[in-house]
Amino acid sequence: MGEKKEKYLSTGEFAKLCKVNKQTLIFYDQIGLLSPVVKNDKGYRFYSIHQLELFNVIDVLKDLDMSLKDIKQYTQNKSPEGFLKLMYKKKEEIAKKRQEIEMKERIIEAKIDIMEEALSTDFNQIRIEELPEATLYLSRNIENISNEEFVEVVSDFIDQLYKFNLDSGYPIGVITKREQVLKGEFTNYSYLYIEQPSPKDGYPYFQAVKGEFLIGYHVGDDKTIHQTYERLFLEMDRLNLVLGDYVFEEYIYDTIVRNAEEEFVTKIMISVSHQSK
Repeated sequence: MGEKKEKYLSTGEFAKLCKVNKQTLIFYDQIGLLSPVVKNDKGYRFYSIHQLELFNVIDVLKDLDMSLKDIKQYTQNKSPEGFLKLMYKKKEEIAKKRQEIEMKERIIEAKIDIMEEALSTDFNQIRIEELPEATLYLSRNIENISNEEFVEVVSDFIDQLYKFNLDSGYPIGVITKREQVLKGEFTNYSYLYIEQPSPKDGYPYFQAVKGEFLIGYHVGDDKTIHQTYERLFLEMDRLNLVLGDYVFEEYIYDTIVRNAEEEFVTKIMISVSHQSK
């Protein structure tokens, strides 16, 4: 039987198979990453169909942010063991990226829900609502701390959300205890929090009080929030309600959707109960 000759592909044909332009292949040849198997006297380059798989691996590694220098280093020291080690490493990186993408998707979905609800809300309205128990991830205690310490706590809290994939997309809120509210210290918060619809094991959580809440909205910055609390207290008196253990605040409109602080909107949720007659 006659010897079977391998069919070679021109640069254009190989580029078409790889879905790139010819200049990409020429550049890869120039840096010694992927060179044609044949270069004739006229300077024409020819590739083997077997090189397609190598190009695909190079392309995948490049998409996974591996530098051309590191890819070249691998291609010059190829081995089955080295390839397997590289694939396991990249598989771990893909899994991590997938988690990050899924977290970002959850964040976007939560923010869409919150904004759609906000757009249909009358911020002048005060209402009583039965809220279910919620699981909250808390910061360390922030009562009576300095502005400098507060900035540090906020920074640490946000770092933890990112590091442990705990950012659920819900607003970062603040908890104020009953005793602070009664003293009129409406911005002497006790904790930062973020709601966790799907809590992970191994993290400290706070089970938010379920039950009746008086809900109102403050439009403006923190300097005038006492005016909204006064309005809420008048409504509590009218409805014969007693202040519960905690008050929760969450920004509805902040710097993401408004430029001026006087247009910011804070949702205030006051735990209440009915006075016994």
